[in-house]
Amino acid sequence: MTLTNSITKNIIQKLIKGQDYRIEIVTLIDAEFLQYVIDFFKRVIESKLKNQNVTVDWYRKELLNSNLSPEDVAINSGLNKKTISNMYNSAIKKVVIDASLEHYDSLYQSINSLVESGDDLDITLTIKFRGVSVDLNINESLIVINTLAVKRAALIGGLWSTAGKQVEKPLMLTLCKLFSVPERHYDQSQLPVSMREVDFYLLGNTTRERFRCEVKLMGKGNPESADAVIARDSKVFIADKLSDLNKRQLDENNIEWVELRSENGFRRFADVVRHLNIPYQNFNDNLEQRLLQIFKEVFQ
Repeated sequence: MTLTNSITKNIIQKLIKGQDYRIEIVTLIDAEFLQYVIDFFKRVIESKLKNQNVTVDWYRKELLNSNLSPEDVAINSGLNKKTISNMYNSAIKKVVIDASLEHYDSLYQSINSLVESGDDLDITLTIKFRGVSVDLNINESLIVINTLAVKRAALIGGLWSTAGKQVEKPLMLTLCKLFSVPERHYDQSQLPVSMREVDFYLLGNTTRERFRCEVKLMGKGNPESADAVIARDSKVFIADKLSDLNKRQLDENNIEWVELRSENGFRRFADVVRHLNIPYQNFNDNLEQRLLQIFKEVFQ
C-alpha cells in the first residue's frame, strides 16, 4: 500500500505550514474504500449469478476460495491478515486460509442464530450491474456489510501507518533544503547500506557523527511515542504535535525536537542543526514558492 507523490507532497506542505494534514489521509481512505466497495459488489454479483442453482453457501465457495490471495480471503471472512498473524504467530497462506474459514463458519452460524431468534426485521440488499441484479437475503447482507466494515478498518490502519513511513524521508529532505543544510550533512548514500532503509540520519563533521532522526505524525498526549524514540537512541525527533510531557522527556534525554503544529514550528529545525554543529542558513524566502522548488528536487 503506497501513498502517491501528490498526497505525500500535500501532507508535507501542510506539516511545514503547521496545518492539519489528516484530511489528506481521510480523503485517500474514502477514495480507496469506495473503489473497493464497487469492485467487491461486482465480485458478489458475479459469484451469486454463477451459483444460482447451488444449494451450498455460494459466498464461502467463491469468496473464500483458496485460489484468491490470503489477504482477500481473510477480509472476505471478516478478519484481516494482521489479526490472524497476531492470533497464530504466522501469516503463511495455509494458516490464513484455515483461520479465515474457521472464523467465517463461526460468523455464519452466529448470523443464522441471530436471524432465527430475532424479530420480524428483514433486510434485502439488491445489487444491480449493467442491467443485471441479484438480491441478498438478510444473512448474506449482514456478511457483506461485515466484510466492508473490516476492509475499511484495515484501510484506516494501513494508510495511517503508511503515511508516517513514506513522509519521513521526504519531510527530512525538505527541512534540510529549506535551511540550506549542505548535502554532505544529509546524503544518505554515505551511510552503510544496512542503515539507509531504516531511518533518516543527519551527518556531522566526522564520519562517526550520525544523528538518527525520527518522524512521528502523532497527536498530542502520546508519551509512549517519545519513550520509543528514547529507547531507540534517536537524536532528532520531528512530530506533528507534542505534549508538555513529551517535550520534558526529550529535553531530559538531550534529544532535539521539532513540533510542526506550533506557530512557525518548522523554524525550530534551525536550532536543531545548530545544536548539532551542522552548517545551515536561516530561511527568509517565500515559503510557498520555495516548497514548490524543493518538491521538484525531492520527488524526481
